[in-house]
Amino acid sequence: MYRTRTCGDLRLADEGLVVTLAGWVQKTRKMGGMTFVDIRDRYGITQLVFNQEVDPALCEQANKLGREFVIQATGTVRERSSKNPHLPTGDIEIIVSKLNILNTAVTPPFTIEDETDGGDDLRMKYRYLDLRRSCVRKNLELRHKMAFEVRSYLDKQGFLEVETPVLIKSTPEGARDFVVPSRMNPGQFYALPQSPQTFKQLLMVSGFDRYFQIVKCFRDEDLRADRQPEFTQIDCEMSFVEQEDVIQTFEGMAKHLFKTIRGIEMKEPFLRMTWQDAMKYYGSDKPDLRFGMKFVELMDIMQGYGFSVFDNAKYIGGICAEGAASYTRKQLDALTEFVKRPQIGAKGMVYARVEADGNVKSSVDKFYTQEVLQKIKEAFGAKPGDLILILSGDDAMKTRKQLSELRLEVAEQLGLRDKNKFACLWVVDFPLFEWSEEDQRFYAMHHPFTSPKPEDIPLLDTDPGAVRANAYDMVINGVEVGGGSIRIHDSQLQDKMFKLLGFTEERAQEQFGFLMNAFKYGAPPHGGLAYGLDRWVSLFAGLDSIRDCIAFPKNNSGRDVMIDAPSVIDDEQLKELYLKVDVKA
Repeated sequence: MYRTRTCGDLRLADEGLVVTLAGWVQKTRKMGGMTFVDIRDRYGITQLVFNQEVDPALCEQANKLGREFVIQATGTVRERSSKNPHLPTGDIEIIVSKLNILNTAVTPPFTIEDETDGGDDLRMKYRYLDLRRSCVRKNLELRHKMAFEVRSYLDKQGFLEVETPVLIKSTPEGARDFVVPSRMNPGQFYALPQSPQTFKQLLMVSGFDRYFQIVKCFRDEDLRADRQPEFTQIDCEMSFVEQEDVIQTFEGMAKHLFKTIRGIEMKEPFLRMTWQDAMKYYGSDKPDLRFGMKFVELMDIMQGYGFSVFDNAKYIGGICAEGAASYTRKQLDALTEFVKRPQIGAKGMVYARVEADGNVKSSVDKFYTQEVLQKIKEAFGAKPGDLILILSGDDAMKTRKQLSELRLEVAEQLGLRDKNKFACLWVVDFPLFEWSEEDQRFYAMHHPFTSPKPEDIPLLDTDPGAVRANAYDMVINGVEVGGGSIRIHDSQLQDKMFKLLGFTEERAQEQFGFLMNAFKYGAPPHGGLAYGLDRWVSLFAGLDSIRDCIAFPKNNSGRDVMIDAPSVIDDEQLKELYLKVDVKA
């Protein structure tokens, strides 16, 4: 047995106990005839004390310890004369009587501390060292606790955890698949699942009325803060339910997680908002509601006064930043440059300050009288000291999205995006389809198995673009933490859906024949939801990226720089798989 106690559980009540600790050397300090060593394990840090006068040989041994040496120390717990209030073990120290060096270590490439000197690339390369830092370890501990509470909640709700295959069939739509060649079936390929969608529907056909799985999913898409090539879903499905049943069940899970993990009791029902209203008032289907700045449309007020930018616009809208009239010209110019960035694409920005006397001072004063500017103030309900920011454009949806980016940027600058404040929201009534001008066809906004609202089914024949999906997303602080839908369980309706999406009968049978055939044997009404576990953990941990709550993540190029993957495979393996590689420059 290498240890009798951990480095984080000793307290003053343990004074006089003889204990054995094992862990890594955090740091050493030599002060006169005394040597102090901080020993660290997963549970915390404890100070070890060596005295030159008491045991010169032992002290000399301690003096040779380097950072990250693996050691075992036996000694007596004593009250610490110079206490460290920053450590749970700061009231005690160990007077060491025996030291065993279990393994030496080369000097690590960065300090194993919360405030490390290692950059992202370096820490990714040595991720096994990065995981020793307490701040990173706490993220994985939080992930463990959340997964445990998810299983506990769902078990009490009668859900069964069922594993589904990882090697499946490639399907169209959605993101690109990761594909896996089959040696035993030359020229054929498996795909890694983007989600267990069809399998969980088959489980409903099989009579497993409440299924869940904490499951790996894979999507070959460009990365950003809340995406990784492989990520983890809390995947769930229920039979004999309608939308309200699913929402109530998984709002209950969210409240359970808030209470058990964050100690936050949420008694009120979560706010609900239609997709149309989310886009109209916030320019996003995942609006951050921790703060206001709701969009106000200004077409009726601002057109017809000779300002051609507005007179020729198809949309004019703005936000009101409370108390931000003190923004300097330099700050306003910076915001203008922000919205003109290529990734946002606005042509410019108009601002209006509400002065202390109630008058409005704007960047387009020469076109508008004070009377008109007062109408703008009234439209926003603006007060003295507020700042109004206005964008316009030829495309209403595009301009709203630009205004959404501006809203988030201003909120960030004003400190309104508090990571310890949570605003939960259900977005409902999404469009069933989205139209591609480039391809001149409809695509499923969610996936081909999403059911239309029952009252909208007749519109499938006359106006498909107006059909609403029986779908719902949960949004917290501007992050989509999960979403789902009621599924199509009728074969004829599913056939019609495939035709509207451009599938031939042969292609639909080839891709999804197994599901369509299963439906013929009595498919129950069913629906479900998938939460993103990584996103939930990063939200509760206050992280800016899901990468920091994944043990071994990929970088922004989709590479694991620690093990150097992906990598080439040798010719013999390619031959076994009947593959040839021809990389074009």
